[in-house]
Amino acid sequence: MPAASFAAQRTLIKGATIITMDAQGDLPQGDILVTGDTLTEIAPCIQADDAQVVDAAGYIVIPGLINAHMHTWQTALRGLAANWTLLEYFQKMHAGLATVFEPQDLYIATLVGALNQINCGTTTLADWCHNNPTPAHNDAAIAGLRESGIRAAFFHGTAKPDPKPGQTPFWEVPHPRAEIERLLKAQQGHTLLSVQAAVLGPHYSTLDVAMHDFAMAKDLGLIASMHQGGGPARTPDGWEKLEAAGLLGEHINIVHGHALNDEQLKRFCALGMSFSAAAENEMTQGHGHPITGRLRLLGKAPSLGVDLESVISGDMLTQARVALGMQRSLDNFEYRTAHGSIPPTSTVTTREALSWVTIEGARMLKRSHRIGSLAAGKQADLVMIRASDLNMQPVHDAVNSVVMQTSLANIDSVMVAGNWKKRGGQLQGVDLLPHLAALRVSGQKITKAMML
Repeated sequence: MPAASFAAQRTLIKGATIITMDAQGDLPQGDILVTGDTLTEIAPCIQADDAQVVDAAGYIVIPGLINAHMHTWQTALRGLAANWTLLEYFQKMHAGLATVFEPQDLYIATLVGALNQINCGTTTLADWCHNNPTPAHNDAAIAGLRESGIRAAFFHGTAKPDPKPGQTPFWEVPHPRAEIERLLKAQQGHTLLSVQAAVLGPHYSTLDVAMHDFAMAKDLGLIASMHQGGGPARTPDGWEKLEAAGLLGEHINIVHGHALNDEQLKRFCALGMSFSAAAENEMTQGHGHPITGRLRLLGKAPSLGVDLESVISGDMLTQARVALGMQRSLDNFEYRTAHGSIPPTSTVTTREALSWVTIEGARMLKRSHRIGSLAAGKQADLVMIRASDLNMQPVHDAVNSVVMQTSLANIDSVMVAGNWKKRGGQLQGVDLLPHLAALRVSGQKITKAMML
């Protein structure tokens, strides 16, 4: 569609309860005007005779949710790892199942996984792709993201099989800069997709590799995201050496972070580094308690991610609710231990939990000026929740209802960059049946090859 005609498209969402997550504050009843891919006005009442009007009475509108960390390539293995600890996952997934993935397996998994994210109300997905041994695997995964229509950050990782005799182990192999540069060039001009770096980090690589990878990310202007935790570090003093080399900063994202001590966490927060928790999966697989509370003590907050659909569901509101409940539980237990009584009030609010899957995700992706809240001038990424449904009524506090009551059944409509990707409970412009059939074939092929 020509830019001029696209810019002329206007949508007026009328009469909704609007949770902006912005300084403007919430509107108990208000209108949202979308022009092209941009939010142009949010007010109690807007007149726009040339706009397509959407009656939103009885709906709650929130910013599009942001999934800050997910290995979307595992969609065809949904539920397979539900009973695995992290150690079992490393052995059975990375050293086993991952090794038989072909490019078309990454394509269908990423496409269906991204469509499900839209279906659940996520408009931005940080796809942490670390089962990509060839450029064809990367291209296939990116094709799936682009076809889905989701806003995405493709975090280019590296495969992690057990080394064969005579083969250099993955933790001694520098991140392939040439491949990232190829992907950056190929994705120029695609406004909904960026390329970032999913590096090993000092916990999972040698010092030389960590130094190379961090310098590469800084030189290319990329976010460098890495796992931190899960067994002993390969380079115990790696963080100190990286910091001394001036390679840490706002572009560094740590996923999980359980192995960081309090002094490290304090220094990293002061440097502006971001942290992504995967509370439900971390508790399930044995990582430890999410670092949410440790960050809060330092005046910081995590973004949240699903992490693994091979273990849990892909719903980001569930992630907000689990992370909230877990931190409240830890805080309540600490208070009862110290005082012998139930705390007088909750330590974490539902609005804070909602910020973890909106504002903090945008901050982690360095896109706070474009996404994460509803404000004039930002991208038109939003979700309409049907608040008139049986499980939602009556709504006394809209934020409480969104975080604590809302399920997939209530996600009525989802807009990404001004385009409706879901309306009336149905994904738009996609025939799911052949995709789901292909996903099943892929999953059966992979598990059969590994005799699981």
